[in-house]
Amino acid sequence: MSKNPLTLIIDTNKFNGTNYTDWLRNVKIVLDFENQGHVLDKPLPTALPERSSPEKRLTFEKWLEDNRKVRSIILASMTNEIQKQYDRLDDVPSIMLRMKEVYAAPDRDTRYAAIKAFFGTKMTEGSCVQSHGVKMLSLVEKLEDLKAGLNNDTYINMILQSLPSSTTRLLLTTT
Repeated sequence: MSKNPLTLIIDTNKFNGTNYTDWLRNVKIVLDFENQGHVLDKPLPTALPERSSPEKRLTFEKWLEDNRKVRSIILASMTNEIQKQYDRLDDVPSIMLRMKEVYAAPDRDTRYAAIKAFFGTKMTEGSCVQSHGVKMLSLVEKLEDLKAGLNNDTYINMILQSLPSSTTRLLLTTT
């Protein structure tokens, strides 16, 4: 792996069994920087026939090398106890599938928690509107990623509803 300044993220946020979503996001950031994110979910290519073209052989060897590097990054980003559960698996997609089965929260639960956070967030009187807006937009992005099925009008209405009444009156009179 090249000198990636982002590996500090993984070093300081090791997977411990309770932080799967955050850990996965950090791993994806690092692998995206390394142009190796494709290894996470693409299955191991089948063995090459004897008379494969040089291009196919090169592609296969590149995938094997990327898999080796990504596997090392993933294992290094885990606590020792969790490493022992996955260090016998050779390909990254197998590791990721098993981790998802064991540690990922079911989509329904994740969506529910995100929707609850979005609908329950209220800005306190006198706090920074910009900070609140950034927080709400980050929740909107999370809901979009989770395919929560809310439309733009709902997002806008809920963001406006999350503001204190003094701010809402000001916004409605200036539009």
